[in-house]
Amino acid sequence: MRRTLTLMLCLGLLAGACTSGGDPDPSPSGAGPSFNGEVASADLYVDTPQRFLIGLLAGDANGVRYVSYGSVKLAFAFLGDGSAAPAAGPTATATYVGAPGTNTDGTAPTLTQPADARGVYQAEDVTFDRVGTWQVTATADVEGGGDLKVTSAFPVAAEPALPAPGQRAPKTDNLTLASKDVPPGAIDSRATTAGSVPDKDLHRWTIADAIAQGRPSLVAFATPVYCTSQFCGPVVDAVEKLSQRYADRAVFIHVEIYHDFTAGEINQAAADWLYRNGDLQEPWLYLIGADGRIVDRWGVLWNPDEVGAELRTLPPMG
Repeated sequence: MRRTLTLMLCLGLLAGACTSGGDPDPSPSGAGPSFNGEVASADLYVDTPQRFLIGLLAGDANGVRYVSYGSVKLAFAFLGDGSAAPAAGPTATATYVGAPGTNTDGTAPTLTQPADARGVYQAEDVTFDRVGTWQVTATADVEGGGDLKVTSAFPVAAEPALPAPGQRAPKTDNLTLASKDVPPGAIDSRATTAGSVPDKDLHRWTIADAIAQGRPSLVAFATPVYCTSQFCGPVVDAVEKLSQRYADRAVFIHVEIYHDFTAGEINQAAADWLYRNGDLQEPWLYLIGADGRIVDRWGVLWNPDEVGAELRTLPPMG
């Protein structure tokens, strides 16, 4: 089973990196860094404004670093089958979204060590008008690195493969603290090392119960222990903090990906939402409205302030 995106491996490593074309090649001593980009968005489709994410890496004689902070310019083009010249598409400005627990205070694109800052650049409301292969060109002036220009290709489908905004949310009976004869690690993988399920308030509701009772829900699909990106634990912690601030607006749910990681057994709730054609894509965050329809979704990384702003638009629950 293929685990999520290539970038998830890249961003999780504290040394080394990867892109769709391999590691950034170290530049000769004294030369500028060699930049590479990896599209971090999954399940892109036509005729709907969506978030677009890209991660940027730099390699030189000092090793591999990340491009962090500030914003970068994006220009999209439709490649089709490659028989014609790329057709110009939309443009956008993408702003930095850092991994939870890392520094996000920088104001301009800068080369950073992964222990200090690592993340992706996010553009809002990008619409693709044709099915097929697209490319994105990212440009920026990077402090400590000079001019950046990288191009990466990615697919755009006719329809979303995973549950998407506007659709009815699957009425899933995910595992909770009330589930019988279930190993704690299947409820939250952190229980395999901690001995008990942490963040208990994230494991009291099922998605089905929230929909049945007309309660909005914010649902994080992630495996904190087994996530290849090393982001899932901090991301779930960020959802826990949101639950403390917005407990009157929604119920908050964490769905663990694996029932038994060693056996490769996925929890049914995670499979219902994220497993398609032999491929599992995670982590994802979903906001479901009181009417049971998906309001929004975020993949790979998200800005807690942005999610909090959407939670504030919901009316207080009775």
